[in-house]
Amino acid sequence: MSKAASVNIEPRPSAGLSRVMPMLSGLLALAVLASLLWGAGEVGPARALAVLAGHGDSEARFVVETLRLPRTLIGIAVGLSLGVAGALLQAVSRNPLAEPGLLGVSAGAAFAVAVALWLGASAATLRVAVAQVGALGGCLAVMSVARLRGPGDDPVRLVLAGAAFSALLASLTSLLLLFDQRTADEIRFWVVGSLAGRRLDDLAAVLPSLGLALVVTALIARPLAALALGERVASGLGHRPGRVRALVVIAVALLVGAATAIAGPIAFVGLVVPFAARALAGPDIRRTLWLCLPLGPLMVLAADVVSRRVVAPSELPLGVLTALVGAPVLVAVVRARRLPTL
Repeated sequence: MSKAASVNIEPRPSAGLSRVMPMLSGLLALAVLASLLWGAGEVGPARALAVLAGHGDSEARFVVETLRLPRTLIGIAVGLSLGVAGALLQAVSRNPLAEPGLLGVSAGAAFAVAVALWLGASAATLRVAVAQVGALGGCLAVMSVARLRGPGDDPVRLVLAGAAFSALLASLTSLLLLFDQRTADEIRFWVVGSLAGRRLDDLAAVLPSLGLALVVTALIARPLAALALGERVASGLGHRPGRVRALVVIAVALLVGAATAIAGPIAFVGLVVPFAARALAGPDIRRTLWLCLPLGPLMVLAADVVSRRVVAPSELPLGVLTALVGAPVLVAVVRARRLPTL
C-alpha cells in the first residue's frame, strides 16, 4: 500500500467537542428565547413570555408570532448558511481570510438582485434564484483568483482582490440606484443587511436550496478533509480535487445566495464563525462544519437582538453589528505574524 493511501484522515475522537456542542446548543436556545422576548417596540419580555406560555393579549401575540418568530427562524437560517459557506470557502482556498462578504460572493448576489429589481422583478422566489446566480458568479471569480495564487504568496492578496471586486460591484449597484428611485426605495434597507420585516414566505422560498446545499456539504466534507492534506494525497485516496472544488462553489452559491436574498449582504459572519469553530475544534473541516451549525445562528441572533435594543425604539441594521464584531477579528488575523494554515 502506498504511503498516500495509508494516510488516515478520520478525525480522532474529541471529548472537548462533545462538551462544546451541548454548550453551544444551550446558548443558541437562549438566543432564540431572547429573540422572541426582546424587541424595539412596547411588547417587553413579560408580555412576550405570556404569549409563549399560551396566554397574552392580542397585540403581544401579533408581535411575537407574526414579527419576532419569522425573524428568529430566518436569523437561524441566515447564520447557518453564512457560517457553513465561510468554512467551505476557507477550506477550499486554504485561506483563513476567505469570507463571502470580503471576497465578493455576497456582493455578486446583491448586485444580481439589484439588477433584477431594476428590471422590475419582485417575486421572492425569483429574487432567490437571481441572488444565487450572482453568488455563483462571485464565487467563480474568487476561485479563479485562488487558483492563481503561488505557494509563496501572501493570502492577503486574495482578500485584496475580493475587496476590489466587491467595491466594483457596490459601485455598479449604487449607479443603478441613482437611475431608479423605486429600486432605491426597495433596496435601501435590504442592501445593508437586516432581518426586519421578513416573513415566513421568504424563508419557505429558500428552504429547498438550503437543504440541497447542506446535502452537498455533507457529501464533500470528507473529500475536503483529504484535500487539506494535498491534491496528491486526495487523489490517492480516490477523490477528485476538481470535482470537490466545483461542488464547493455550488454549495457556497446556494448558501450565500439564499442568505443574501432574504436578509441582504451581511458581512463577517462567514469569517468569525469558522474562526471560532476552529479555535474550539481544531483544523479538521468536518468538526468545523459541525460547530458552524450552532455558532452561525448564535452570532446572527445575538447581533440581531442587540440591534433592536441599542437605539430603541429604532433599530440598527444587522450588517452594522456583525461588522463591529467581525472587523476586530479580521484585523487580528491580518496582524498575526503568521496566518494559520488550513
